[in-house]
Amino acid sequence: MRIGIKVGDIMTREVISVKPNMTLVDCAKSMFKNNVGLVVVKDKDKLKGVLTEKDIIWALTKKNDLSKIKARDIMLKKITTINPSRDIYDALIRMQGAKVGWLPVTAKGNVIGLLTLKDILKIEPSLFDIAKSNIQIREESEKMKRKRDALAGRNAWIKEGECEECGIYGLLYNLDGKLVCDQCEEDGF
Repeated sequence: MRIGIKVGDIMTREVISVKPNMTLVDCAKSMFKNNVGLVVVKDKDKLKGVLTEKDIIWALTKKNDLSKIKARDIMLKKITTINPSRDIYDALIRMQGAKVGWLPVTAKGNVIGLLTLKDILKIEPSLFDIAKSNIQIREESEKMKRKRDALAGRNAWIKEGECEECGIYGLLYNLDGKLVCDQCEEDGF
């Protein structure tokens, strides 16, 4: 179902970015100053990762001194991106597949913008029902998976945190003593 509105038409062009070697304190200050909950981690316009408020809060609960932790240490490295010429419906589907509410917009490997679920819904509110139903379906499938795992004698999800394989933050599963996300668990890492 194409909407006819391109990602490049509604994306935020002024992306707040940080360098991989910036401390989390400086990253948090940048987020606060620019009133954003996410910064893109770039090195010479090349996407290296994404850092969210949630990542910083997680680090704060696990580490005592944020001034020594760098963005590259906790940033999400496995990032789903989108091309500016794609339809916003495609972006919505990608967001849901990646379980995020944002996508860096890239062209030839360079970050040129950021698209959020809020951006899409401001322009095309009719997509709200699709976003809502897919979120509910994903939540139900995760509940069923945990229940299936428990019945099969496997460990259901253990906790939230950073996947030891890919670095994505989310629900973690114990796979042979290693805490991994859904995707890495399915891939058998």
